[in-house]
Amino acid sequence: MNGLITEIQRGSLHDGPGIRTVVFMKGCNLRCAWCHNPETIFPGEEILFSPEKCIGCGQCAKGCFSGAKVRSGKTVSVEEVLSVIIEDRPYYGPEGGVTVSGGEPAMQADFVCELLSRCRENGIGTAVETNLSFPSETVTRICSLCDLVMCDLKTMDSDLHRRYTGAGNERILENMKKVGSLGIPMLVRTPVIRDVNDAESEIDSIAAFLAEIPSLKCYELLTYHPLGLSKPASEHFKPQAFEKPTREQMKKLAAIAASHHIPVRIDNVVFQEVSK
Repeated sequence: MNGLITEIQRGSLHDGPGIRTVVFMKGCNLRCAWCHNPETIFPGEEILFSPEKCIGCGQCAKGCFSGAKVRSGKTVSVEEVLSVIIEDRPYYGPEGGVTVSGGEPAMQADFVCELLSRCRENGIGTAVETNLSFPSETVTRICSLCDLVMCDLKTMDSDLHRRYTGAGNERILENMKKVGSLGIPMLVRTPVIRDVNDAESEIDSIAAFLAEIPSLKCYELLTYHPLGLSKPASEHFKPQAFEKPTREQMKKLAAIAASHHIPVRIDNVVFQEVSK
């Protein structure tokens, strides 16, 4: 079985607990305006362009010698990916493992489920980063093969969600409840963007909703960063520029979330440690 990926990142410390191998699937059904992985959006191979690297040599047909144009998207088999993961297994320890990210893994559900199943057969910890905006059958099929599900809840306002991602959030909310009811540990994140979703009432309503999710492991507030803007450009999608919230605002929002008696982090740091 084959799938389309952008890369396999080894030794990651930011996509789940411990040391992890991250498989970035290509293709996403949402268009988050601030996306920091724009190279994963288009569900096919493409050429990305960095104009600042172009030397105007006029030799594009022969290949880009300056690195201004790079190909994004590679077809791989489950066995090829699994061989890399198994090679990394000595570094995982008790907490690490593989994380399937993207893009959106549910866009290639058959490939992802086969890969996760094979990892489990080999005693490797599994996690997925998903937007949960697919039919519950697909979501349940993938998440049931994971030790941890990581997902975003960008806003409780469906119209606002549609404005900035291209789709409402009703299915996402229902799938969060579904995954929670199955007892699968969940890490829920909100990328906080100034003048978009940084209102205290917004974070308060999100935290209140998450307090009812029985398998919630942690709620993480992520400070917006413009990483996607610095990456090679795709002709299919370009992220917008936004403003970062202040550190003081992030702490204030974290305190509001923590008032609902759920574990809270800011940018991977436990909030109680930050607030001292």
